[in-house]
Amino acid sequence: MTDSDYMARALGLAARGKGYTSPNPCVGALVVKDDQIIGQGFHSKAGGPHAEVVAINDAAARHPEKLADSTIYVTLEPCNHFGKTPPCTHKILNAGICRVVVACKDPNPVARGGIEFLRENGLEVVSGVMEQTGLTLIEDFVWNVQNDTTPFVTLKCAATLDGYIATKTGDSQWITSQASRNFGHELRHQNDAILIGSGTLHGDDPSLTARIEGKQTRDPARIILDTRLTIRENAKVVVQKSTAPTIIVTGPDGDSAKIRRLQEKGVQVLECPVFENLLDLNDLMIRLRKLSITSLLVEGGGRVAASALAAGIVNKICYFLAPKILGGNDGIPVFSGAGPKKIKDVFELARVTTRKFGSDMLLTGYIEQQNRLGNGGR
Repeated sequence: MTDSDYMARALGLAARGKGYTSPNPCVGALVVKDDQIIGQGFHSKAGGPHAEVVAINDAAARHPEKLADSTIYVTLEPCNHFGKTPPCTHKILNAGICRVVVACKDPNPVARGGIEFLRENGLEVVSGVMEQTGLTLIEDFVWNVQNDTTPFVTLKCAATLDGYIATKTGDSQWITSQASRNFGHELRHQNDAILIGSGTLHGDDPSLTARIEGKQTRDPARIILDTRLTIRENAKVVVQKSTAPTIIVTGPDGDSAKIRRLQEKGVQVLECPVFENLLDLNDLMIRLRKLSITSLLVEGGGRVAASALAAGIVNKICYFLAPKILGGNDGIPVFSGAGPKKIKDVFELARVTTRKFGSDMLLTGYIEQQNRLGNGGR
Protein backbone atom coordinates (compact mmCIF):
# COMPACT_ATOMS: atom_id res chain seq x y z
CA MET A 1 0.00 0.00 0.00
CA THR A 2 1.12 3.58 -0.70
CA ASP A 3 1.33 6.54 1.64
CA SER A 4 -1.93 7.80 0.11
CA ASP A 5 -3.65 4.49 0.83
CA TYR A 6 -2.67 4.59 4.49
CA MET A 7 -3.53 8.27 4.76
CA ALA A 8 -6.98 7.57 3.32
CA ARG A 9 -7.52 5.11 6.16
CA ALA A 10 -6.30 7.64 8.70
CA LEU A 11 -8.72 10.22 7.29
CA GLY A 12 -11.52 7.70 7.62
CA LEU A 13 -10.62 7.30 11.28
CA ALA A 14 -10.52 11.06 11.75
CA ALA A 15 -14.01 11.41 10.31
CA ARG A 16 -15.33 9.19 13.09
CA GLY A 17 -14.58 12.00 15.52
CA LYS A 18 -16.38 14.66 13.48
CA GLY A 19 -19.00 16.32 15.64
CA TYR A 20 -17.48 15.25 18.95
CA THR A 21 -14.23 17.23 19.10
CA SER A 22 -15.32 20.88 18.78
CA PRO A 23 -13.61 23.27 19.17
CA ASN A 24 -10.70 20.94 18.41
CA PRO A 25 -10.19 19.43 14.93
CA CYS A 26 -10.92 15.79 14.24
CA VAL A 27 -7.68 13.85 13.66
CA GLY A 28 -6.85 10.24 12.81
CA ALA A 29 -3.59 8.24 13.01
CA LEU A 30 -2.17 4.89 11.92
CA VAL A 31 1.06 3.19 12.96
CA VAL A 32 2.49 0.93 10.24
CA LYS A 33 5.43 -1.51 10.23
CA ASP A 34 6.37 -3.85 7.39
CA ASP A 35 3.14 -3.03 5.50
CA GLN A 36 1.04 -3.97 8.52
CA ILE A 37 -1.17 -1.62 10.53
CA ILE A 38 -0.07 -2.24 14.10
CA GLY A 39 -1.95 0.60 15.80
CA GLN A 40 -4.70 3.10 15.05
CA GLY A 41 -6.80 5.74 16.72
CA PHE A 42 -8.60 9.06 16.45
CA HIS A 43 -9.32 12.09 18.59
CA SER A 44 -12.73 11.28 20.06
CA LYS A 45 -13.55 14.31 22.19
CA ALA A 46 -12.22 17.71 23.22
CA GLY A 47 -9.83 17.30 26.13
CA GLY A 48 -9.27 13.62 25.37
CA PRO A 49 -6.06 12.01 24.11
CA HIS A 50 -4.91 13.01 20.65
CA ALA A 51 -5.03 10.57 17.75
CA GLU A 52 -1.26 9.94 17.78
CA VAL A 53 -1.35 8.99 21.45
CA VAL A 54 -4.26 6.60 20.93
CA ALA A 55 -2.61 4.97 17.91
CA ILE A 56 0.81 4.59 19.59
CA ASN A 57 -0.75 3.18 22.75
CA ASP A 58 -2.75 0.76 20.61
CA ALA A 59 0.42 -0.40 18.85
CA ALA A 60 2.31 -0.70 22.16
CA ALA A 61 -0.45 -2.89 23.57
CA ARG A 62 -0.88 -5.16 20.55
CA HIS A 63 2.50 -5.20 18.80
CA PRO A 64 5.15 -3.78 21.18
CA GLU A 65 7.95 -5.58 19.34
CA LYS A 66 7.14 -3.74 16.08
CA LEU A 67 6.79 -0.19 17.32
CA ALA A 68 10.46 0.78 16.93
CA ASP A 69 11.37 2.10 13.46
CA SER A 70 7.72 2.18 12.38
CA THR A 71 5.84 4.84 10.41
CA ILE A 72 2.97 6.91 11.77
CA TYR A 73 0.38 8.47 9.45
CA VAL A 74 -1.36 11.53 10.91
CA THR A 75 -4.04 13.64 9.26
CA LEU A 76 -2.85 16.83 11.01
CA GLU A 77 0.64 17.95 11.98
CA PRO A 78 1.49 16.59 15.46
CA CYS A 79 1.23 19.27 18.12
CA ASN A 80 4.44 20.55 19.66
CA HIS A 81 3.17 22.41 22.74
CA PHE A 82 1.91 21.66 26.22
CA GLY A 83 -1.85 22.21 26.35
CA LYS A 84 -4.40 20.01 28.08
CA THR A 85 -2.18 17.14 26.98
CA PRO A 86 1.62 16.83 26.46
CA PRO A 87 3.08 17.35 22.94
CA CYS A 88 2.41 14.50 20.55
CA THR A 89 5.86 15.06 19.05
CA HIS A 90 7.43 13.83 22.31
CA LYS A 91 5.20 10.76 22.29
CA ILE A 92 6.32 9.95 18.73
CA LEU A 93 9.99 10.38 19.60
CA ASN A 94 9.81 8.28 22.75
CA ALA A 95 8.02 5.48 20.86
CA GLY A 96 11.01 5.03 18.55
CA ILE A 97 9.05 5.85 15.40
CA CYS A 98 11.38 6.77 12.56
CA ARG A 99 9.04 8.15 9.88
CA VAL A 100 6.04 10.49 10.04
CA VAL A 101 3.59 11.12 7.19
CA VAL A 102 1.28 14.14 7.56
CA ALA A 103 -1.72 15.24 5.49
CA CYS A 104 -1.76 18.93 6.39
CA LYS A 105 0.10 21.41 8.54
CA ASP A 106 -1.62 22.77 11.64
CA PRO A 107 -3.07 26.24 10.92
CA ASN A 108 -2.95 27.04 14.64
CA PRO A 109 0.26 29.02 15.35
CA VAL A 110 0.21 27.84 18.97
CA ALA A 111 0.24 24.14 18.06
CA ARG A 112 2.32 24.13 14.86
CA GLY A 113 6.04 23.41 14.71
CA GLY A 114 5.78 19.66 15.10
CA ILE A 115 7.14 18.90 11.64
CA GLU A 116 10.27 20.99 12.16
CA PHE A 117 10.80 19.57 15.66
CA LEU A 118 10.62 15.99 14.44
CA ARG A 119 12.98 16.67 11.53
CA GLU A 120 15.45 18.36 13.85
CA ASN A 121 15.41 15.19 15.94
CA GLY A 122 16.33 12.96 13.00
CA LEU A 123 12.94 11.66 11.86
CA GLU A 124 11.90 11.54 8.23
CA VAL A 125 8.76 13.64 7.78
CA VAL A 126 6.62 13.67 4.64
CA SER A 127 3.96 16.40 4.51
CA GLY A 128 1.10 17.14 2.11
CA VAL A 129 -0.19 13.62 1.47
CA MET A 130 -3.93 14.02 0.63
CA GLU A 131 -3.62 17.55 1.95
CA GLN A 132 -6.82 18.99 0.44
CA THR A 133 -8.93 16.13 1.78
CA GLY A 134 -7.41 16.66 5.20
CA LEU A 135 -8.07 20.40 5.14
CA THR A 136 -11.66 19.89 3.99
CA LEU A 137 -12.29 17.54 6.89
CA ILE A 138 -11.29 20.26 9.37
CA GLU A 139 -12.46 23.27 7.35
CA ASP A 140 -14.46 24.69 10.25
CA PHE A 141 -11.40 24.53 12.50
CA VAL A 142 -9.21 26.17 9.86
CA TRP A 143 -11.77 28.95 9.41
CA ASN A 144 -11.97 29.63 13.12
CA VAL A 145 -8.18 29.81 13.47
CA GLN A 146 -8.01 32.35 10.65
CA ASN A 147 -11.31 34.19 11.40
CA ASP A 148 -12.04 34.02 15.10
CA THR A 149 -15.00 36.44 15.10
CA THR A 150 -17.65 34.38 13.26
CA PRO A 151 -18.52 30.67 12.92
CA PHE A 152 -18.06 28.60 9.77
CA VAL A 153 -21.53 28.62 8.15
CA THR A 154 -23.02 25.87 5.99
CA LEU A 155 -26.30 26.51 4.19
CA LYS A 156 -28.31 23.34 3.49
CA CYS A 157 -31.01 23.37 0.83
CA ALA A 158 -33.22 20.62 -0.57
CA ALA A 159 -35.34 21.21 -3.65
CA THR A 160 -37.10 19.79 -6.67
CA LEU A 161 -35.37 20.07 -10.04
CA ASP A 162 -37.36 23.22 -10.75
CA GLY A 163 -36.19 24.86 -7.54
CA TYR A 164 -39.01 24.47 -5.03
CA ILE A 165 -38.87 23.39 -1.39
CA ALA A 166 -42.64 22.95 -1.01
CA THR A 167 -45.93 23.24 -2.86
CA LYS A 168 -48.06 26.36 -2.56
CA THR A 169 -49.82 24.77 0.45
CA GLY A 170 -46.50 24.36 2.25
CA ASP A 171 -46.38 20.56 1.79
CA SER A 172 -42.76 19.40 1.64
CA GLN A 173 -42.78 15.81 2.95
CA TRP A 174 -40.83 14.36 1.44
CA ILE A 175 -39.00 16.03 -1.42
CA THR A 176 -35.72 14.20 -0.79
CA SER A 177 -35.00 10.54 -0.08
CA GLN A 178 -34.43 8.91 3.30
CA ALA A 179 -30.73 8.68 2.47
CA SER A 180 -30.56 12.45 1.98
CA ARG A 181 -32.44 13.10 5.18
CA ASN A 182 -30.07 10.79 7.06
CA PHE A 183 -27.12 12.79 5.80
CA GLY A 184 -28.91 15.96 6.87
CA HIS A 185 -28.93 14.61 10.42
CA GLU A 186 -25.22 13.85 10.05
CA LEU A 187 -24.67 17.51 9.19
CA ARG A 188 -26.59 18.50 12.31
CA HIS A 189 -24.38 16.22 14.38
CA GLN A 190 -21.22 17.71 12.88
CA ASN A 191 -22.13 21.34 13.58
CA ASP A 192 -22.18 23.22 16.88
CA ALA A 193 -25.53 24.85 16.09
CA ILE A 194 -28.46 24.83 13.67
CA LEU A 195 -30.44 27.89 12.61
CA ILE A 196 -34.00 28.24 11.28
CA GLY A 197 -36.55 31.03 10.99
CA SER A 198 -39.88 31.44 12.74
CA GLY A 199 -41.72 30.41 9.57
CA THR A 200 -40.16 26.94 9.64
CA LEU A 201 -40.72 26.80 13.39
CA HIS A 202 -44.46 27.48 13.15
CA GLY A 203 -44.97 25.38 10.02
CA ASP A 204 -43.13 22.23 11.13
CA ASP A 205 -42.59 22.50 14.92
CA PRO A 206 -39.24 20.71 14.40
CA SER A 207 -37.10 19.10 17.10
CA LEU A 208 -33.83 20.18 15.43
CA THR A 209 -32.00 17.26 17.01
CA ALA A 210 -29.51 14.88 15.38
CA ARG A 211 -31.00 11.40 15.01
CA ILE A 212 -28.89 8.73 13.30
CA GLU A 213 -29.81 5.08 13.71
CA GLY A 214 -27.11 3.09 15.46
CA LYS A 215 -24.99 6.13 16.31
CA GLN A 216 -24.70 8.18 19.46
CA THR A 217 -25.02 11.76 18.28
CA ARG A 218 -24.49 15.23 19.64
CA ASP A 219 -27.44 17.61 19.29
CA PRO A 220 -26.59 21.06 17.92
CA ALA A 221 -27.61 24.21 19.75
CA ARG A 222 -30.97 25.28 18.29
CA ILE A 223 -31.12 28.89 17.08
CA ILE A 224 -34.47 30.39 16.08
CA LEU A 225 -34.78 33.71 14.26
CA ASP A 226 -37.97 35.22 15.70
CA THR A 227 -38.00 38.98 15.22
CA ARG A 228 -41.33 39.54 16.96
CA LEU A 229 -41.02 36.70 19.51
CA THR A 230 -43.95 34.71 18.15
CA ILE A 231 -42.68 31.31 19.32
CA ARG A 232 -45.21 29.11 21.11
CA GLU A 233 -44.09 28.38 24.64
CA ASN A 234 -44.89 24.68 24.16
CA ALA A 235 -42.88 24.33 20.92
CA LYS A 236 -40.67 21.23 20.77
CA VAL A 237 -37.48 23.29 20.81
CA VAL A 238 -38.64 24.74 24.13
CA VAL A 239 -39.98 21.70 25.99
CA GLN A 240 -37.98 18.73 24.65
CA LYS A 241 -35.13 17.21 26.60
CA SER A 242 -31.70 17.80 25.10
CA THR A 243 -28.21 18.55 26.31
CA ALA A 244 -27.98 21.36 23.73
CA PRO A 245 -29.46 24.80 24.40
CA THR A 246 -32.25 26.57 22.53
CA ILE A 247 -31.49 30.18 21.63
CA ILE A 248 -34.24 32.53 20.50
CA VAL A 249 -33.00 35.55 18.55
CA THR A 250 -35.45 38.43 18.66
CA GLY A 251 -35.62 42.18 18.16
CA PRO A 252 -35.18 44.81 20.88
CA ASP A 253 -38.95 45.21 21.40
CA GLY A 254 -39.72 41.65 22.56
CA ASP A 255 -42.34 40.99 25.24
CA SER A 256 -40.29 41.09 28.47
CA ALA A 257 -42.76 38.89 30.37
CA LYS A 258 -42.63 36.23 27.63
CA ILE A 259 -38.84 36.44 27.59
CA ARG A 260 -38.77 35.73 31.33
CA ARG A 261 -41.09 32.74 30.94
CA LEU A 262 -38.93 31.32 28.17
CA GLN A 263 -35.80 31.83 30.24
CA GLU A 264 -37.45 30.01 33.15
CA LYS A 265 -37.86 27.04 30.78
CA GLY A 266 -34.11 27.12 30.07
CA VAL A 267 -34.28 29.02 26.77
CA GLN A 268 -31.63 31.63 26.04
CA VAL A 269 -32.90 34.85 24.46
CA LEU A 270 -30.63 37.10 22.40
CA GLU A 271 -31.76 40.57 21.36
CA CYS A 272 -30.24 41.70 18.07
CA PRO A 273 -30.60 44.85 15.97
CA VAL A 274 -33.33 44.88 13.32
CA PHE A 275 -32.94 46.43 9.87
CA GLU A 276 -35.91 46.69 7.49
CA ASN A 277 -37.88 44.30 9.72
CA LEU A 278 -35.17 41.61 9.58
CA LEU A 279 -32.62 40.60 12.21
CA ASP A 280 -29.02 41.60 11.59
CA LEU A 281 -27.31 38.30 10.79
CA ASN A 282 -23.82 39.76 10.78
CA ASP A 283 -24.29 41.00 14.33
CA LEU A 284 -25.73 37.62 15.28
CA MET A 285 -22.71 35.71 13.93
CA ILE A 286 -20.40 37.72 16.17
CA ARG A 287 -22.61 37.02 19.18
CA LEU A 288 -22.75 33.29 18.42
CA ARG A 289 -18.97 33.06 18.12
CA LYS A 290 -18.68 34.66 21.56
CA LEU A 291 -20.91 31.80 22.78
CA SER A 292 -18.22 29.35 21.52
CA ILE A 293 -20.27 28.32 18.47
CA THR A 294 -17.64 27.61 15.84
CA SER A 295 -19.80 25.95 13.16
CA LEU A 296 -23.37 26.71 12.13
CA LEU A 297 -25.82 24.85 9.88
CA VAL A 298 -28.54 27.03 8.33
CA GLU A 299 -31.66 24.99 7.57
CA GLY A 300 -34.20 27.76 7.23
CA GLY A 301 -36.80 28.33 4.54
CA GLY A 302 -36.48 30.50 1.46
CA ARG A 303 -36.43 33.82 3.29
CA VAL A 304 -33.75 32.76 5.78
CA ALA A 305 -31.64 31.14 3.05
CA ALA A 306 -31.78 34.29 0.91
CA SER A 307 -31.03 36.52 3.91
CA ALA A 308 -28.01 34.40 4.86
CA LEU A 309 -26.59 34.76 1.36
CA ALA A 310 -27.36 38.47 1.18
CA ALA A 311 -25.67 39.07 4.54
CA GLY A 312 -22.51 37.39 3.28
CA ILE A 313 -22.30 34.94 6.19
CA VAL A 314 -22.32 31.68 4.18
CA ASN A 315 -19.09 29.74 3.60
CA LYS A 316 -20.43 26.50 2.17
CA ILE A 317 -23.61 25.28 0.46
CA CYS A 318 -24.96 21.74 0.53
CA TYR A 319 -27.71 21.66 -2.08
CA PHE A 320 -29.81 18.49 -2.43
CA LEU A 321 -31.63 18.04 -5.73
CA ALA A 322 -34.42 15.48 -5.92
CA PRO A 323 -35.52 14.07 -9.32
CA LYS A 324 -38.96 15.61 -8.92
CA ILE A 325 -40.63 18.46 -10.81
CA LEU A 326 -43.42 20.60 -9.39
CA GLY A 327 -44.35 21.66 -12.89
CA GLY A 328 -45.75 25.07 -11.98
CA ASN A 329 -44.61 28.45 -10.77
CA ASP A 330 -46.67 28.69 -7.59
CA GLY A 331 -44.51 26.63 -5.21
CA ILE A 332 -42.29 27.92 -2.42
CA PRO A 333 -38.82 28.62 -3.87
CA VAL A 334 -35.46 27.75 -2.36
CA PHE A 335 -34.64 31.44 -2.05
CA SER A 336 -37.29 34.05 -1.41
CA GLY A 337 -36.86 37.75 -2.17
CA ALA A 338 -35.24 39.97 -4.77
CA GLY A 339 -32.15 38.72 -6.56
CA PRO A 340 -29.51 40.54 -8.62
CA LYS A 341 -30.38 42.14 -11.93
CA LYS A 342 -27.30 40.84 -13.75
CA ILE A 343 -25.67 37.42 -13.94
CA LYS A 344 -22.29 38.96 -13.13
CA ASP A 345 -23.65 39.71 -9.66
CA VAL A 346 -24.85 36.21 -8.76
CA PHE A 347 -23.21 34.02 -6.11
CA GLU A 348 -20.85 31.59 -7.83
CA LEU A 349 -19.72 28.40 -6.14
CA ALA A 350 -16.14 27.15 -6.25
CA ARG A 351 -14.58 23.74 -5.51
CA VAL A 352 -17.84 22.06 -6.46
CA THR A 353 -18.33 18.33 -5.84
CA THR A 354 -21.31 16.03 -6.34
CA ARG A 355 -22.47 12.93 -4.52
CA LYS A 356 -25.50 10.67 -4.82
CA PHE A 357 -27.87 9.80 -1.97
CA GLY A 358 -30.43 7.30 -3.21
CA SER A 359 -32.00 8.96 -6.24
CA ASP A 360 -30.96 12.45 -5.09
CA MET A 361 -27.90 14.47 -6.01
CA LEU A 362 -25.97 16.50 -3.44
CA LEU A 363 -24.02 19.42 -4.86
CA THR A 364 -21.50 20.93 -2.47
CA GLY A 365 -19.63 24.15 -3.13
CA TYR A 366 -17.99 27.12 -1.46
CA ILE A 367 -18.61 30.83 -1.70
CA GLU A 368 -15.21 32.41 -2.07
CA GLN A 369 -14.25 35.42 0.04
CA GLN A 370 -14.73 37.96 -2.75
CA ASN A 371 -18.34 36.79 -3.10
CA ARG A 372 -18.98 36.92 0.65
CA LEU A 373 -19.18 40.71 0.64
CA GLY A 374 -22.74 40.94 1.89
CA ASN A 375 -24.91 44.00 1.45
CA GLY A 376 -25.92 44.35 5.06
CA GLY A 377 -28.87 42.07 4.23
CA ARG A 378 -30.56 40.63 7.26
